[in-house]
Amino acid sequence: MAKIITLAHQKGGVGKSTLALNLALCFQDQLSVALIDSDLQGSIYHLKEDFPDMEILSPDKISELPDLNYDLIIVDTPPYLSNRLNELFIHSDFVLIPTKAGFFDVMAVKSTLTLVKFAQARNRNLKAGIVLNMIKPRSGITAEVVDLLSSLGTPLLKSRVFDRVSLSRSSMTSGILKSADQKAIEEVTFLAEEIINLLSE
Repeated sequence: MAKIITLAHQKGGVGKSTLALNLALCFQDQLSVALIDSDLQGSIYHLKEDFPDMEILSPDKISELPDLNYDLIIVDTPPYLSNRLNELFIHSDFVLIPTKAGFFDVMAVKSTLTLVKFAQARNRNLKAGIVLNMIKPRSGITAEVVDLLSSLGTPLLKSRVFDRVSLSRSSMTSGILKSADQKAIEEVTFLAEEIINLLSE
């Protein structure tokens, strides 16, 4: 059965789709990987022709999730709490919650975590983690934000992904792994490794 990693956060603009795409690209050399865009707007699905080597599936494939024949499936979700998230979380092995380091972004994490914890009551193997994403290089991360995220009962991952032009443009430039930005590559690959390590615990 495929391992399923779902990216979710009820707030838009936290970089879910960019992370989902680049994480899928990180894994595809070692595993058979599919990327599913569950947002009906289909921002990732519309990239299908730009990434011919990547299996990018349409939102209707969500209903077939447990039966899809891949090693790993990464699911991008819409920027709101849809009714389908609970079912999706129950089928998942890991829920990754990217958030910016701003106070309102962090507060919005709580609603997503409520759904995760509800799903964990039914799927005891479900793991989750919060990752700080799109960090502004100059402002960094305050101790208050780290303390608040660490107090929510879901692990705050060690990985940190900074707000870089190379990442924001990666959907138009064949993905971050093909860029010349070594720091961005290291950040995304470190995140991929951290998730795999958590899944294998």
